[in-house]
Amino acid sequence: MAADRNDNGLNKHNNSSTEVGGNSSPTLRRLLKRRWTDMWKGNPPGPVLLLIGLFVALVMSVPVIYVIFQSFAAGADSWLRLLGGRIPQLLWNTISLTAAVTTAALLIGVSLAWIVVRTDVPGKGLWQWMMALPLVIPPYVGAVTYIIVFGPSGWARDFWEASFMYSVFGDYPFSIYSFFGVFMTMTLFTYPYVFLIASASLRKMNRNFEEVARSQGMTTAQIFFKVNLPLLRPAIGAGAILISLYVLSDFGAIAMLRYVTFTAAIYYQRAGFDIPSASVLSLVLIVLTIIILWIESYTRRKNKFYQTTNTYKAPDTLKLGKWKPFAFMYVFSVFGIAVILPIFVLVYWTVIGAEVGAIDTDFFGYAWNSILVSGMAALLCMVLALPIIYLKSRHPSPVSTVIDKLSYSGYALPGVIVALGMIFIFNNHIPALYNTFYLIAIAFVIRFLPQAMQAGEASLSLVSPRMDEAARSLGYPAWKVMFKVILPSIAPGVLAGGALVFVSAIKELPATLMLRPPGFDTLAVRVYYEASESFYHQAAPGALLIVLVSIIPLHYLLKKY
Repeated sequence: MAADRNDNGLNKHNNSSTEVGGNSSPTLRRLLKRRWTDMWKGNPPGPVLLLIGLFVALVMSVPVIYVIFQSFAAGADSWLRLLGGRIPQLLWNTISLTAAVTTAALLIGVSLAWIVVRTDVPGKGLWQWMMALPLVIPPYVGAVTYIIVFGPSGWARDFWEASFMYSVFGDYPFSIYSFFGVFMTMTLFTYPYVFLIASASLRKMNRNFEEVARSQGMTTAQIFFKVNLPLLRPAIGAGAILISLYVLSDFGAIAMLRYVTFTAAIYYQRAGFDIPSASVLSLVLIVLTIIILWIESYTRRKNKFYQTTNTYKAPDTLKLGKWKPFAFMYVFSVFGIAVILPIFVLVYWTVIGAEVGAIDTDFFGYAWNSILVSGMAALLCMVLALPIIYLKSRHPSPVSTVIDKLSYSGYALPGVIVALGMIFIFNNHIPALYNTFYLIAIAFVIRFLPQAMQAGEASLSLVSPRMDEAARSLGYPAWKVMFKVILPSIAPGVLAGGALVFVSAIKELPATLMLRPPGFDTLAVRVYYEASESFYHQAAPGALLIVLVSIIPLHYLLKKY
């Protein structure tokens, strides 16, 4: 009987162990499922939508990761050689130019916004969009026009030598191929970033704050510095980060004006097949970009100002009085140098080019190549942006946040680094696409997908989540809801984002230069090469066409702001 009892007890123990062991796997699955659901706040996406998002994030981040990996694999010799001689000089050139251009563009942009929005300067309604026109002129196109006007054989030198100034002051004193030449060019074609954002902020400021300050005896200048300027700090910070990143990433204007920064050095190292050195320089530029982004984020977190009153009053228009002629001359001078002069030069040389047959079948071939790769990139960006913004908006979680941040990685870095990463990846692992124009389109997607995301996200924020819930209750999976229910509602925003990508891509120079297959030239490439050889009659028609096409996103921006 004892044996029976022992046997029964053993059997019970074995049965209990089997039951526990058998239930442990379902219990673990239920626990993991619950944690997965909790991570998505009770609304996890379908597997198709999540896989699409993860794939896009991977594609967007891999080129940058690959460049970082290659830089660490470059070896100590490459690092020591560059750190000992090249990198310190490049750091000085890049940081000094970025700081100077950012400071000057902020001063010009904020002052112009203040004059145009808040004062009674003549023609203020017209100036509000005319002062944004330099945004449609790529800096390398502006550099071409300034070389024609201010260069060693330019119009300004001819005028100087033919006038009394030559006999009084001697030789022509200005060199466009100098720090000041690069500084002037970059400043005049980047200040609209600040002008647009600051103008929007100034139009939204509440007059009540100024009235309170004025009742305390403050002058207009004191009100500006103590009331308006603190409220403008977010706009100034946003403009500063846009300008700084643009100067860091620019290649065309800097190369044409013979000034060497990190982007130019990376391109020349790649052209000389010195891949390890190009990788090391790319990593330093990535670190510099991250530092600038961190500084902007830190200062924005430390300085927050809000308009808390609900009794909004539009700001007053200030009377300039005796200062009106000076304000008008200031506004007109900036517009003349940044818009009228470049457009006049391009039209002048385009007419000459048309007379000598520069607008031929080759020209239309370059235009078609530009439309082909830019249109392909715009289409891909519109398709790929939708799942990313849908995940972020409708399925918030740490996973969707990481996907969203990785999707911005290519946008924050210069095109030359993105192109370098693409060369590493496709040359070594996907050779079938290497040396094809498809590679250019993919690089454009990595560079400009966030533009499509921003436009689509703004439209999606206006669509009620109840539409999704109604469709899901009918048995639609998340991806089907996204394409069949949400897409028709946000189509205008998606198309606007596609237009922004198209025009940004048609102007992109360094990525196209580095990735184009033999014999495949775009308008941007031809403008760069023809202008470098001083064939201005051949460069001007393409440059003018790029400027005219670029008016499309400007119209969108002005409607938005």
